[in-house]
Amino acid sequence: MANHKSAEKRNRQGIVRRERNVAAKSAIKSKVKSILSAVDTKSKESSVNALNAAVPALAKAASKGLIHKKNASRKISRLTKKVNALQG
Repeated sequence: MANHKSAEKRNRQGIVRRERNVAAKSAIKSKVKSILSAVDTKSKESSVNALNAAVPALAKAASKGLIHKKNASRKISRLTKKVNALQG
């Protein structure tokens, strides 16, 4: 339990940031799942649209430090590969 005024503020800030991070990670996971489900149904147009929505979200999460830069890069690469496999 925080006893000092500054420690109480840090606690409040941490709670707000945690909620923001949880929501952002959940949104990213939902976007990735939408790509995977579109790929499973072999829907070219919807998978491309889902990929176009997910790539900037992953890049932004990496730039904010929400996920590691290489983790975001790897996810983008693998998802793009799956979507491109439908095209050809």
